[in-house]
Amino acid sequence: MTDTTYDTVRRTDGIPGPAHPLAQTTLRPLGVSDVSIGEGFWLGRQHVNRDESIPDGLRQLNEAGNLRNFEIAAGRATGEVLGPIFADSDVYKWLEAAAWEYGREPNEQLLTDQLTITELVAAAQDDDGYLNTVVPVREGKRYGRPDRDHEHYCAGHLIQAAVAQKRATGHDELLNVAIRVADHLVREFGPRSATGSAGDVDGHPVIETALVELYRETATRDYLDLAEWFVDARGHRTLERFGGNSTYLSDRVPVREATTVEGHAVRAVYLATGAADVAIETSDSELVSTLAGQYAHMAATKQYLTGGLGSRWEGEAFGDPFELPSDRAYAETCAAIGAIQWAWRMLLATGEASYADQIERMLYNAFLPGVSLRGGDYFYVNTLHVREGAHADDERSAVGGRHRWFGCACCPPNVMRTLSSLGGYVATSSADGVQVHQYVPGTVHAATDAGDLTLTVETGYPFDGAVRVTVESAPDSPVALSLRVPSWAADATLDGAQVAAGGYATVTRRFAPGDVLVLDLPVTPRIARPLARIDDLRGSLAIERGPLVYAFEAVDQPNGVGLDEAIVDAGSVADGDADASAGLAGASGVVDAAGIPIAGPDTVPGLVTVTVGTTSGNVLTGIPYFAWANRDVADMRIWLREA
Repeated sequence: MTDTTYDTVRRTDGIPGPAHPLAQTTLRPLGVSDVSIGEGFWLGRQHVNRDESIPDGLRQLNEAGNLRNFEIAAGRATGEVLGPIFADSDVYKWLEAAAWEYGREPNEQLLTDQLTITELVAAAQDDDGYLNTVVPVREGKRYGRPDRDHEHYCAGHLIQAAVAQKRATGHDELLNVAIRVADHLVREFGPRSATGSAGDVDGHPVIETALVELYRETATRDYLDLAEWFVDARGHRTLERFGGNSTYLSDRVPVREATTVEGHAVRAVYLATGAADVAIETSDSELVSTLAGQYAHMAATKQYLTGGLGSRWEGEAFGDPFELPSDRAYAETCAAIGAIQWAWRMLLATGEASYADQIERMLYNAFLPGVSLRGGDYFYVNTLHVREGAHADDERSAVGGRHRWFGCACCPPNVMRTLSSLGGYVATSSADGVQVHQYVPGTVHAATDAGDLTLTVETGYPFDGAVRVTVESAPDSPVALSLRVPSWAADATLDGAQVAAGGYATVTRRFAPGDVLVLDLPVTPRIARPLARIDDLRGSLAIERGPLVYAFEAVDQPNGVGLDEAIVDAGSVADGDADASAGLAGASGVVDAAGIPIAGPDTVPGLVTVTVGTTSGNVLTGIPYFAWANRDVADMRIWLREA
């Protein structure tokens, strides 16, 4: 592909982000370079990602043998290939993270590392475009067990990394590799295939969304057609003939007929993300509507308060509706990332604020707990409850704390690439205006039909609800500026006037440089109560503050107060003393809930006498859930029993 072709499909002067539609959408994504995240909460997370997580990720890939597998495939080394069957994908996700990070803040060493690995990847590619370092060695052939071998999954992550590298660095070496892989897939699978593999789909979706993005980058229609074919080929139980479980593999119900998500949580949301991409590029409003119904059902019946997804360790899977046990929560970090990607595409397609609300909830409470405050340590599983005396019997168990890496290391580089590309989720534009969805300090530059609008955002979010938006430059014609008002933000105001929660507060006028809008969101503690059908949580409450869900760790509680026995008084919830968690760098915003240990249910009535806001004796201290387990790992709860 030539640079000329590339230029014809770019839609901004900046760096297009991970999902950049060619088709007209309700909202237009901004380039990742059009949003500059300034000093504050998320920039701190990005700096840790840059300075600690990404460099350590490269070390881990070397130590785990992932990169040596490519050397073996390229004929530069001998020995046994190491790691899981999908080991290649971790290299590709790291490459994608490095690319977006270079685009965010150029670093020559980071570029050198990318290009060195890219050359190795290219050297490992077969003459016909096929590329996988593990499957041909272990299985003895290609595409023999699509239910378990992840060949398309690995190809998908390669394609995503290649698109990111081209967009963020301008280098097309990896893109050329990805195009050869995609052309190979077009020949082998789908409507143009002349091989016996024509009817097969991969057990782990991601190729669908990757092919659509490659189409967006190259304008090669074959890639979109194959992505659409993969979406429609699922749900016909074809993987059962290889021994696969159709529910687990999202192959039981066709995407266009499904009313919810089921099976392996990551696979399910990755498939939905790819289907949303296909729907956008084919202008398929019916498919968009179907996916909206699936997302709504998931959010209402299969999602934890944190936004976490997957209630069963068995199969890393969604459970039945309202099957949401706190202590058995799986809530894989990758599932949150996939659901954020899905919500972003639905937001672009529909313009509905609920998807931006979902992104916010998941970013803070389902994604961010997956990485330590210092960076480089990860949770695979994000439980909502650790019992006193619990012990880890699996490396994925949160009881064992975060790990530097895993035998199945899908989550760490997935976290890295998400943080590096985070600016792409902040704002969008439309023909008549600009929409700000996530509140971070920094600058936003967006093009509208009336002209360009540049904004500076100042905020201490998520701990402070004041958001000050200053217009730096504006067109001469009226333009609409829309600020999301989260669904939890009752009594929010814009310039002193109350605005409705769960949508956008929009001001349409001719703006001038220096104009200021101030959105005030009520960031105060509030009580969350479970739906009655969630058996595990009846009689419990949780505490939220702004976009944050709070957790209670044993380390913060008075001596003799056991979290598993404590009963709390909802009327006592108040802002707490931030100094109580001073040892947690980066985690301000503490809340208190009065509570006492009990010997049995007959002592419950005594709880009503607990003094509200007391700072000794029977006060439990909660911290933001994303910050838990950054000290000792002991008993922890999000849901507390209510008097």
